[in-house]
Amino acid sequence: MLDNRRLESIRDDVLKSVHGQMGIGTLKEKTVHMVLKKYYEDDIDYHEVAIDKYVADICRGNNIIEIQTGNFNKMRDKLEVFLKDYSVTIVYPIPCQKWLNWIDKDSLEVKSRRKSPKKGTPYQAFYELYKIKNYLKHPNLHLKIVMLDVEEYRLLNGWSEDKKRGSVRYDRIPLRIDQEIDIDDIKDYMQLIPYDLPEEFLAKDYAKVAKLTPRKASAALNILSYLNLIQKIGKKRNAFVYQVVEGWGSSEDWCRL
Repeated sequence: MLDNRRLESIRDDVLKSVHGQMGIGTLKEKTVHMVLKKYYEDDIDYHEVAIDKYVADICRGNNIIEIQTGNFNKMRDKLEVFLKDYSVTIVYPIPCQKWLNWIDKDSLEVKSRRKSPKKGTPYQAFYELYKIKNYLKHPNLHLKIVMLDVEEYRLLNGWSEDKKRGSVRYDRIPLRIDQEIDIDDIKDYMQLIPYDLPEEFLAKDYAKVAKLTPRKASAALNILSYLNLIQKIGKKRNAFVYQVVEGWGSSEDWCRL
C-alpha cells in the first residue's frame, strides 16, 4: 500500500541530514535512490550488505532489493550471483510527472522552474529490461516499477545558446508515488500490454498506444515475444503482425495502467 506521507517524511529527513539547505544531491548516491532505499527498508542495518564480492542495496534474510534508476546493464554480474540463493526485487523508479528546475552550474541557484509537458509511463521500463533480458524468466527475479512525481534539477551547462540542450541532470527529488506495478512472474508482464491495442497489431500500433519511440517499442515487443506473451502471426507489407498468445486473455482482460 502506498504511503506518501511516509515518503515525504523520509525525503525531508534525507534533504536535511545529507544535502543541506539547497535540497539538491551532491553525493554519488542521488536523492531518489537514498529515499527509496529507506522507504522500502527502514532499518539501515539491512542496507549495503556485502554478498560475495558485491553489495546489495537492501538484504533481509533471503530477500534482496536493488534500487536501480537506470543502466540495468551494470546489474548483470550482480544478478548472476544474487539469483542463485536470493529472491531479488529490482525497484525501478520512472518519473511520471516532473518539474524542471534549471540551476546555475557554479552557484547552484535555481534560475527557472516549469512543469514538463512529458509524462512517463511504465512501458518505458522495457528499454532497461532488454539489458537483462536473459534473467527475466528466472523465478527468483521480481520487478517493482515505481511511478514517481519528481523535482528534477538540471545544470545550465549545455551547448545551446540557452545552455539547456546537452545539459547534465544534477539530481531528482521524489515528491510522491503515483503507482507501483509489481511483476512477480511472467503473466504479470501482461500489465505492460496496453489494453486498447487492437487484437492484431503492428509495432507502430504498440508504439503509438504506449507512447514509445519505434526503437523502444521494438525492445518491448522483443521482450514480450521472448516471454511468449505475444507472437508473430504474419506480415503486413514489411511489418510483422502480432497478437497475444492464446491463453493469456484478450485486450478486455488486460490491466489498465
